[in-house]
Amino acid sequence: MAESYEPAVSHEPAVNGNGNAGLLNGFEVEPLVGNNKGPVAEKRKLDEPGPRDWEGQDGKRRKGTAPIREEYLIRFGKDQGIAPKPQQDAADDDAAEAFHHKDRAPASNNSRKRGKNQGQNTGRKFGKSRDEVALCSSRTHAPEFSPSECTYGERCRFEHNLRKYLKEHKREDLTTFDGTCPVWQVLGYCRAGWKCRFVGSHSKQIEHADGRKELILVEDEAQKSQDRPSSIEETGIGVVNSISPEVRISLTKRKFHTPKTEIYLKWLDSVQTKTDQGRRRGNSSSPEPADTQNNDMLAKEDNRCIYKEPPFLPSEKRRLYFDPSTPVLAPLTTQGNLPFRRLCSSLGAVFTYSEMAMSLPLIQGHKPEWALIKAHESELQPPTLTKKDNIVHNHPAYIPSTDSRFSAQIAANKPWVATKATEVLTALLPPNSLRSIDLNVGCPIDLVYREGAGSALMDSPAKLEKILHGMNVVSGTTPITCKIRMGTKDGKPTAQKLVERLILGGGDEASIASLGGATSGVAAITLHGRSRQQRYTRSADWEYIADTAALIKRLNNITDALSDTIHAQDPRTLPPGADSKVFFLGNGDCYTHTSYDTHITEAGVDTVMVARGALQKPWIFEEIAAGQSLDKSSSERLGYIERFCRYGLEAWGSDEWGVGTTRRFLLEWLSFACRYVPIGLLERVPTAAGSGWMEPSIQDRAPAYRGRDELETLMASEDYRDWIKISEMFLGPAHKDFRFEPKHRSNAYEIQAEG
Repeated sequence: MAESYEPAVSHEPAVNGNGNAGLLNGFEVEPLVGNNKGPVAEKRKLDEPGPRDWEGQDGKRRKGTAPIREEYLIRFGKDQGIAPKPQQDAADDDAAEAFHHKDRAPASNNSRKRGKNQGQNTGRKFGKSRDEVALCSSRTHAPEFSPSECTYGERCRFEHNLRKYLKEHKREDLTTFDGTCPVWQVLGYCRAGWKCRFVGSHSKQIEHADGRKELILVEDEAQKSQDRPSSIEETGIGVVNSISPEVRISLTKRKFHTPKTEIYLKWLDSVQTKTDQGRRRGNSSSPEPADTQNNDMLAKEDNRCIYKEPPFLPSEKRRLYFDPSTPVLAPLTTQGNLPFRRLCSSLGAVFTYSEMAMSLPLIQGHKPEWALIKAHESELQPPTLTKKDNIVHNHPAYIPSTDSRFSAQIAANKPWVATKATEVLTALLPPNSLRSIDLNVGCPIDLVYREGAGSALMDSPAKLEKILHGMNVVSGTTPITCKIRMGTKDGKPTAQKLVERLILGGGDEASIASLGGATSGVAAITLHGRSRQQRYTRSADWEYIADTAALIKRLNNITDALSDTIHAQDPRTLPPGADSKVFFLGNGDCYTHTSYDTHITEAGVDTVMVARGALQKPWIFEEIAAGQSLDKSSSERLGYIERFCRYGLEAWGSDEWGVGTTRRFLLEWLSFACRYVPIGLLERVPTAAGSGWMEPSIQDRAPAYRGRDELETLMASEDYRDWIKISEMFLGPAHKDFRFEPKHRSNAYEIQAEG
């Protein structure tokens, strides 16, 4: 069993409606473990009137403080002081974003070799998620008396005695989910076999005629007979967008060819050479003959004829569509995993994006990187759109039934890397399995930035154009999009100049010629309203996003009217939208349905991409659809946690490794979810703009409070030991060696050092 945890600071326990401490699923709830850390509020006399703890002297809500109702506040001692929750460092979310990429190959072959102790989670120890002694794979799915032959024979270091493995090396069965294996319930058999933590629910002992007793696995033939993909052993239940081990090996051995990329890069090199020659001649002091100048001019105008375009030009790709009824779940570092995206989709997220995948490891067949591209089959279903009449009227080229929900995001620092990765993705994954491929042009992480990828591309617009154009050339019918920031330096935004260049083409004749007279062909642009230098230390600048939205609308309107020879565009190279429309998404600080609606109406974006707001409360998409705040009870919120655990076991397996993986990602989510303050505990409920209500922020901190029941109090705890308790309700006791350190805290010092 897991160790028992004592409160970090002694306090009076919260009580239920009957005045007694309660039990939940057999677990004694000790609320506020860790909630009472930090200095006690400044003393004041009992008879001295003063503002409530969430108010300033003017009676308005104090910025950064959640307005908890008086009856839920926890006061200590004679002075009635309030113990605030511990304050998170302002850079905590930056640290969380950065850490996951430390073991991932950057976009360059010239990176320094990582030391022996470098890599993911070297500073964060999760303990063991495996059996003491593993069962040999020849026994995993076989009856006790008829196992497969072990190819290693006596040299095999795994256990071959099934009963000994079950008794001595395997952890006890879980009793959660009514003791029934979630995978077996869906498939009719369990992929983990004897390793399953619920193996008692799908195994039995039979007695033969000679008196021998044999352990066998039980299968549900009715469920098993359903038509399911043959790759389910490798991918998990309902998982799509995976590649076979054979294909992955061919990538690793560089045996997978990318002919479209090779042709494009050869053409790009030849065009660049001619452009460079033209520049050198232009800088020469000796005048050129008139016929030479004319020939050069003709060559530049005919550059597009040098390269034979692929079958699908930007204008011929699948159409995209965004509107206020299509809220988008942003690419989320670590937490943008398949089970969490699946949960958000079930709660109303219309479109989802994979976690950012590095292009070079994808090209090299790196298994963990390809795991980021996996999606659930529900994400490949056509989106639910509520304004179908408007779509048909305004966008006749868009066909919702051919659209899907899931897009992949990649990062790269060179045209050849991005182009190869795009061709590999579109060639190896099933048709229409990717709604779009999004290029990350906003990642602020130093590891990515120093290699020239992510937000570093904003300072290299010509290279960015070549990357996006090349991705469009090789992606077949799959549209190409990008996500950017305001700029790299605080106070010096460059996003609007970049947007104009991406939509209209380069700002000079040489840049236009370098792409054969084409534009980048980008179909949609997402703008995060912060600079790289700013990171998450201040609020997103929605005024700048609004100005950019207005600019894009003007550019969309004048695209066809341009007659300047420098900006003349081949209609075939325009983006895949009705009337060549480039869609524009805003991103940053969307935590309620009111902020979502405000951003749509006041900023003029097509839709909003929700990031950390979904981590805090994934039902934000339900609120957006309903147009009102939803006061979710603790039992409803626990139901979402149960659903995530079930999805995790289906995706990662029900063996010890799968349970451990599910627990780790659940705890990462809970490290954000604990910041949510139920609206039923607030003095005021978020209302429409202009009401005087200050919109809540994920950085808001509440004083110590107790919830309406013990479970709600437990969910508000910012102590990781309480998160582990919640995980144990569905995943059983944590391993004796299990440790968890939230990413916000383990990296706070490092992110400060980065500046």
